[in-house]
Amino acid sequence: MRRSFKFPLRPTVHQQVALTACLDDHRALYNAALEHRRTAYRMAGVSITYGVQSADLKHIRADDADGQGRWSFSCRQATLRRLDKAFAAFFARVKAGRTPGFPRFKGKGWFDTVTWPKDGDGCRWDSQPEHPSATFVRLQGIGHVRVHRHRPVRGTVKTVSVKREGHRWYVILSCDDVPAEPLPSTGAVVGIDLGVASLVTTSDGDHLDNPRHLSASADRLAAAQRDLARKKRGSARRRKAVARVAALHGKVRRQRLDGAHKAALQLVGDYDVIAHEDLRIANMTRSASGTVETPGTNVAQKSGLNRSILDAGWGVFLTILADKAESAGRELIAVNPRNTSRTCAACGHVAKENRLTQAEFHCQRCAHTAHADVNAAINIMRAGLALRDVTQAA
Repeated sequence: MRRSFKFPLRPTVHQQVALTACLDDHRALYNAALEHRRTAYRMAGVSITYGVQSADLKHIRADDADGQGRWSFSCRQATLRRLDKAFAAFFARVKAGRTPGFPRFKGKGWFDTVTWPKDGDGCRWDSQPEHPSATFVRLQGIGHVRVHRHRPVRGTVKTVSVKREGHRWYVILSCDDVPAEPLPSTGAVVGIDLGVASLVTTSDGDHLDNPRHLSASADRLAAAQRDLARKKRGSARRRKAVARVAALHGKVRRQRLDGAHKAALQLVGDYDVIAHEDLRIANMTRSASGTVETPGTNVAQKSGLNRSILDAGWGVFLTILADKAESAGRELIAVNPRNTSRTCAACGHVAKENRLTQAEFHCQRCAHTAHADVNAAINIMRAGLALRDVTQAA
């Protein structure tokens, strides 16, 4: 299996300056390569490929030895590949008839990751293995940067990335051949319903709380953003205000990740088979504002619901659950969510009127009552087992 490991960096002041310069130079290369493609097509109708731009790197580095020439050749190629992937995604969206979104120039603060595509080529993980108590990663042009390694790295390190998040720096390792860690079989099966009141409700009747981290930080975020709005663009005070807003959002993101990891770990430890709804979160959180000609309805309510769904972090949770289930040898089944909340788990009657409120389910045919989310989780579990039987029979 392939897995990623993320660790905080502990750079010195000089290394922070060098890391910032590295990001700035990679951003300049990305923007220059984008302008090269735009100009060539606009002026001559020529499409510039990654191969052409990669071949030009040698001359660029020779002409700017103290700038672009400081960094690894392979990591510069990785930045050009990043632009090439952006164009490939753009053309795929055009072909599919979706809103294309042409690749954009990266402003300061919008280019925060640099990747070295091969461990040992311009970078070296655990570059000082003889050190008795610390781990270091060596980056060309920056030096040996200390790493806060809080867990062991498994598998073979393939790529090394450095990412800036606010004022923090992280190293991200992509590893191949990571061994699975199967858990003992429990023989238990569960369906889970994702919600806003509770992050997860199981078919066994358990509820995992939704901490609502964004709502808890809303007042501080609003104050920080009002303070930011009063600052003059380009000023030192504005940069500090931006950093405060970024720090608050970073804390919310880390809290959400931590909660998702804990909830997923609990489910994976308790159940062999987990069925969940195959949610299209991007569609569910689409704006209801409409257009000038055909304005939407209940826009304020839909906006509040969208905010609550995104605050719950369903997508993050499902991604982490899938990773943990694969590593633990558990089976994860995604089922169609259609009518799972309107179907009676006792008699199978389907009606919108069965769900009286957000939390109360009362079947109009058989008078079965239950918590609405528990009823939906039971339906999800049954649908998952049925889908599993069909797949195994085929």
